[in-house]
Parts: sequence; structure tokens; C-alpha cells
Amino acid sequence: MKADRLLSILLLLQTRGRVPAGELAERLEVSVRTVYRDVEALSAAGVPVWAERGRHGGIALLPGYRTDVTGLTADEARALFVLAAAGAHDALGLGEAISTALRKVMAALPAPHRPAAERTSERILVDPERWLRGGPAPVELGELQRAVFADLRLELVYRHSGAAEPSAYTVDPYGLVSKAGVWYLVADLDGGPRLFRADRVRAARVAQEPVRRRPGLGLPEVWAVLRERVEELPDEVTLVARVRRRRLDLFTRIHASLLAAPPSGTDPEWAEVRLGLRAVAAARMLLPFGADVEVLEPPQARVELAKAAAEVTRLYDRGPAEGVRPPSAGG
Repeated sequence: MKADRLLSILLLLQTRGRVPAGELAERLEVSVRTVYRDVEALSAAGVPVWAERGRHGGIALLPGYRTDVTGLTADEARALFVLAAAGAHDALGLGEAISTALRKVMAALPAPHRPAAERTSERILVDPERWLRGGPAPVELGELQRAVFADLRLELVYRHSGAAEPSAYTVDPYGLVSKAGVWYLVADLDGGPRLFRADRVRAARVAQEPVRRRPGLGLPEVWAVLRERVEELPDEVTLVARVRRRRLDLFTRIHASLLAAPPSGTDPEWAEVRLGLRAVAAARMLLPFGADVEVLEPPQARVELAKAAAEVTRLYDRGPAEGVRPPSAGG
């Protein structure tokens, strides 16, 4: 344990420069006295480390000192090669950077750990896209990134879902979040947290004005609040349906996030499922399964599906739209 702690101190000092002893003690979960003893042990081992006491003091390495030791265990080495899908890095313009970084890490690994790291990259694949949904539309994160990293305000032209025209906002960004393959900008608008889908941003410009974030809050805290709002279902509708067993596997894969309980029933042809929906109108999402899914309750959901089916029937009963000719037999 002490060897791991000494290595952690060394790597922290290389990364951060001067670090207060109290902060090192908190991060390593030891006492300040133990930190100073570890510093003495590093110095005795030939590491040029020094400590300066006082209000503005801290522990630091001599300028220019670097060590090539990685200190990675076999599990840590494997973990580095199970990273987020390449699409996330590509969207940030870091696709090539992650590739070269992993090559450098591979070269720095102790020889016994390299085969395991190589096997991990060959055997583990992370695909963030849900079944049958396709990938998200490509987005340009350049201006959003610049505002986030420069701590500047951001002027957006943003189209809300269902809106005919986009709206203009000036926001105070906290950061970018990739959720299930979709990029979001987390920002304050007029002092309140808001979530903006990156693929709905029609234009963005970094304002030359410092960001105005709420004190004491960072990206994780604001994201947690917004995520809770999105996932909260105050008026959840429980929909009960029966699904033909030959389509049940596909049905549960597509609607896994909505299942309120595992499929049940002993009927050899049908299984009963329960879904939690935000609104009765969401029952329309079951139409692609046609007669292989029948909604049993609530009655309003049956009415909603019957209405949707009638709309489709009327559309095709009246023939092709005016001016649209059906294709000829020859294509």
C-alpha cells in the first residue's frame, strides 16, 4: 500500500505542480503527518521533492523533473483500452488523438502487461447506439467546445422539438455530455439550468464575455439536476398489452427502457407486458408491430391506436397525392 501511495504522490506532483499537504492527505485518505513521512521516503529514494510549510506552501518536485514510470497494474492497463466508443472522440475532434495516445501508453506499459492490453482492444467493443435506432446525426461541436474550455458565454440559435422556427439564446455553459450517443450542452439560461441537444443547434458563436455560472456548481451537479428532471415521470401511464411470442424478443429489446416488469403469462402464443409511458399518446409507438401487439388497457390507449390506424387507412384509401404518379411496372 505504501508503494502505491508513494507512486500516487509522485504522479500527482508531476501533473499538478505544487500541491498542499492537506489536499494530498485528503485525496490519499491519510493524515498530513503520513504525507510528510512519504515525502521524506521519496527524497531518500533520490526523487527531488521538497516541502514548504506555511499558508502558501505545499509539496512540489524540482522544475523539469519527470519520471517515465507508469506504475500501471495489469487491470489498470486493460481499463485504459476499454474507453468510450470512438464516435465520442471523433465528435470532439479527438479521434486521432485517442489513437496516438493509446499507442504511447502501449509503448510505456511494462512488457508483461502489453499482451493483455492488446487483447482488450481486440475483444471489447463499446457501441453506445440503441438497437434499431441508428446513429445520431453528425454534429459540429467546435464552437460549443471553445466556449466550454475558454469559460466564455455562448450565443445559440436553437430549434426546439416541434417548433417551426428556431430561437436565439445567450447561455452560460458548464460543459458537454454524451448520453447514449447523443451530445448535449449543459448550460444556465437566465440563471437556471437548461439542456440543449447539440444536433438541434442551428448556429453558435462564442461571446467575448466571461461565463456567469452559479457559485459552487460544476458540470456533474447541474447534469444530475437536469437528468432527474428528464427521467422523472410524475404522471406515468401504465400500459398493459399482449405481444405474440415470436416477436417478443424484438419487442423487449426495442422497449427495454419502458418495461415496468418482465413479460408474463402462460399462453403459448401471447405474452403480457407492462410499459411505463409519459402519456397515452405514446402508445402510437407500438404501431410498427401491427397485429402482433394488442393494447389491453387503459381504454384511452386503445382509442389512441384506433385513431392512428384510421388516419393511416384514410391516407391510403384516397390514392396517391395530387401530382404524384405511382412508379411504372418497369421501375
